[in-house]
Amino acid sequence: MAAKQQPGAETRDRLIEAAAETVRSHGYAGTSARAIATAAGVNSALVFYHFGGVDPLLLAALDRSSEQRMATYRQAVDGCRTLEELVKTANEIYHADLEGGHITFFAEVVGASIARPELRKEITARAEPWIDFVEEALDRVIGGSPLARLLPPRDLAYAAITFYLGVNLFTHLDADRTRTQALFGLAERVAPRARLLTMRFPSRRGRGSKPAAPDEP
Repeated sequence: MAAKQQPGAETRDRLIEAAAETVRSHGYAGTSARAIATAAGVNSALVFYHFGGVDPLLLAALDRSSEQRMATYRQAVDGCRTLEELVKTANEIYHADLEGGHITFFAEVVGASIARPELRKEITARAEPWIDFVEEALDRVIGGSPLARLLPPRDLAYAAITFYLGVNLFTHLDADRTRTQALFGLAERVAPRARLLTMRFPSRRGRGSKPAAPDEP
């Protein structure tokens, strides 16, 4: 039988879930300690008792979401062996984030960080594991290829995260998602054409081969 969760831990969990849902429903501007506490069914003073304020609570909710998504998406990405498969999986990840409400939550917090430097610093730090994650996936798929020499995986990872942030924010303006989906469609059309650049060619001299003998005089 699983150990019963302690009351304090249970309250923290409820507040974290309520914080994410409140931001998704009312936006950052409508997210207060009182609104979160009402959604969680607890006293608003517990927001400050457990987290020290609304922003630290939102960061805790972001951490939980990121941890869960990282585990799920790592498993999905680990199965990718070609650039086409990687693009297809990225498209699926975007839709999963969209349907799950993470894009709304993340976009609201990122938007709020523009006027709150302390929040911006925390979000920037939390982006680093995702940059590493994307770099690892790209390195596995294109590492050692001409494309990797032209576009290093680390640089591509920065571009991918920047693209993802932009898509997150633009999704709110693209009501029917046609323009957002067009970007993924473009990537899916380009990926097969880049296949030759992702091929790893063996060196002209095979492993263990001896250097050619000098010409006889």
